[in-house]
Amino acid sequence: MSEENTDKKGHATPKRKDAEAKRVVNSLAPAKNKVERAKQKELVRQQRVSARAAYMRGEESAMPARDRGPARRFIRDLVDSRRSVGEYFLPLLVLVLLVSRITALQSVAVLLMYFIMLSAIVDWFRLKRQVKAAIAEKFPDTSTKGLAMYAWSRSTQLRRLRAPKPMVTASRREKKSS
Repeated sequence: MSEENTDKKGHATPKRKDAEAKRVVNSLAPAKNKVERAKQKELVRQQRVSARAAYMRGEESAMPARDRGPARRFIRDLVDSRRSVGEYFLPLLVLVLLVSRITALQSVAVLLMYFIMLSAIVDWFRLKRQVKAAIAEKFPDTSTKGLAMYAWSRSTQLRRLRAPKPMVTASRREKKSS
């Protein structure tokens, strides 16, 4: 052997058992024991809770693709700023169902049901026109494809249950003075 490679590294080679124990465990690797599984489960739960909170606050990075973008945010604010028949559609139909159980009021219940359905359809057409006009004005280069359906689906949810949470308050229409 040549004398050039006689430099020692300054410490003994660790035993395999010690080297393997030092390795960092990948967080995606399955947990090996009960304590690791519990830690992993808690970490996943915390990440899920924080992601949900960010989504409900309206943070763009936490939203799914269907809710992202300035046009969608504008539509959410537009829908949340108005009251709609669709918002009360299901609770009203439950009421109609309960009223229809009373024999004397069955015909009134049927008429009420048709009136609610017609009102919801008219409200949807008005919302659709309003959304398309507002998007064409505010975002002229944006395609309106799917935006009216997005607005309708949001308007049919009860306000308390909408996700992300409404950022504007629903106001009653003010009478315009002539």
